[in-house]
Amino acid sequence: MCRNFLIFLLLFYRVINAADFEIKSLKVYSTGDETSFPLIDAYAEPGQTITIEFDINAKDVPSLNIVFRFCDKDWKPYEDVFLLNQRYNTEYYLNFQRLPLHIKGAQYHYSGIFPNKNVTFPFSGKWKFYITDSHDPSFIYAEGNFYVVYSEIKPKTILHKERFQGDEPDIPSLARTISINTEFRIPDTLYASEILGVEIIENRKIDYPIIIDPSHINNECFFEWNGNNEFKFIARNIRPGNEYRQTDLRNYNIYNRKEVYAQYEGVETSDFFHKRKKDLNGGSILTNYKSDYAEYLDVTFRIRPPEEIKAPVYLTGAFNNWRILPEYEMYDDNGLLFLTVELKRGIYDYQYVTAYDISQPDWYSLEGNFWETVNEYHIFIYYKSPDYGSYHKIIGYNKIISVSYE
Repeated sequence: MCRNFLIFLLLFYRVINAADFEIKSLKVYSTGDETSFPLIDAYAEPGQTITIEFDINAKDVPSLNIVFRFCDKDWKPYEDVFLLNQRYNTEYYLNFQRLPLHIKGAQYHYSGIFPNKNVTFPFSGKWKFYITDSHDPSFIYAEGNFYVVYSEIKPKTILHKERFQGDEPDIPSLARTISINTEFRIPDTLYASEILGVEIIENRKIDYPIIIDPSHINNECFFEWNGNNEFKFIARNIRPGNEYRQTDLRNYNIYNRKEVYAQYEGVETSDFFHKRKKDLNGGSILTNYKSDYAEYLDVTFRIRPPEEIKAPVYLTGAFNNWRILPEYEMYDDNGLLFLTVELKRGIYDYQYVTAYDISQPDWYSLEGNFWETVNEYHIFIYYKSPDYGSYHKIIGYNKIISVSYE
């Protein structure tokens, strides 16, 4: 099957095609660590910031702004004038740095740190940014997501190693699970009836949250309330998975052509029974734009899955925000699956996912499932604030590492 597609390498974003230039390698991360989760925990770490950076492939330097919008818990931007943060929601006329002249694939680089004198984040919750045309802000080239937290409570979170609750899978290793229990007490200034629930993000899988909603509970996600101000939210049957696969494209002596393979040694296979080494928890490390080797390569990923894998296989990773997308379905050449993606030199976490329906991906059939896997889990507590006409705010946050079982 023939498919024409253009992959823009953006983290936490979507791209709209532009006739005169391309935005590439967009990243958003916290306080100087490009492998970190994009979050400002304002009270826990005063002075924390986010960094937004990307490359531009263009003949001429474009004129761009970055517009910031506060969102509800479903990432929908608020239109209420009180929540628009007017006067402090736009970084105007971005300044770009030139890449080395011989670099192919991009010519300019942008890096900005926020908040700053032009941009502030006064509300606790989810935020989006939009890279727009300076002369026409309605024309959006790319967008990204991040979190800002002003905690009012500090939850206590505990992980337990368990077996699958319910009918166990046929393969015993798939029954290895963990549960995440989050307990907290709200102050008298907050109303128990306005607690919206808990959201858990594994590593960088922002599009695949675990949601514990008090109005929609089941045997896997439920909560307990003492009738006053104490809550306990429980999520079960969470598979830890495996450490991610990695490709490291930084070595020019090995990857010395435009067209390269993700794994220099050869074709990959299933890692269902193979525990891999520590990864970047879904992140990436890109070659600095000042480097003579900050170029873009056409990287071909290849895997020969077991014959019993009948479902389509998709590539996902740090280069597409860990989303399962139709354009990342792998081509089949007599049992050898392959897909070519344009990537900037660097290190990328990635994996292979099977899915008959991309809304219900299987993350484990080709990758394995091990209790020893080190994952980050980001836990957010949402509350419906009556201020400014009512909005969703994060009142508590915690990050835990999955190997700290009790």
